[in-house]
Amino acid sequence: MDNTLQEFDRVVAECKDIFISKMHDYGVAWRILRLPSVTDQIYIKAQRIRNVEEKGINKINEDITSELRGVVNYALIAQMQFALEPASFEKWEIPSEEVMTLYDKYVENARNLLADKNHDYDQAWRNMRISSLTDIILMKILRIKQIENNQRQTLISEGVDANYYDILNYAIFALIKLTPQKQ
Repeated sequence: MDNTLQEFDRVVAECKDIFISKMHDYGVAWRILRLPSVTDQIYIKAQRIRNVEEKGINKINEDITSELRGVVNYALIAQMQFALEPASFEKWEIPSEEVMTLYDKYVENARNLLADKNHDYDQAWRNMRISSLTDIILMKILRIKQIENNQRQTLISEGVDANYYDILNYAIFALIKLTPQKQ
């Protein structure tokens, strides 16, 4: 289990570096997105991963690991957008320090959830195929879209935030599995 948490931390550090660089380039322009738009951004990335898996080739010069890192960062953006008041054109900027505090908070929540679920499921994800992880991410996105269509009201199911955490962790699992292990 300690190895899994170290792998989690390594993957998140890579994703965070990308997030910081993009925030430098673009600022917090993502704040203008409504939550369903963030969900659709994750969907686009996950659908491209599935298409590349099924076709076996990609014509855009980015492999699926870059898309999975995007899924991780957009899932964290979704958590931030879910927690923050909806942005308007007049008030969408927030200080980068606040963004990074939120980023770290949601990473820590995801890490704790991963540890708890790995305990209960005995790291079953290690025996899963990458394509199954992709399918589960897509299923979680479709669940979120349905919940969003129901004005975030559920009768018995977890809400959108729980599904974003699952998407985040499944993308991290895939990135761990796609990283060659050092011998």
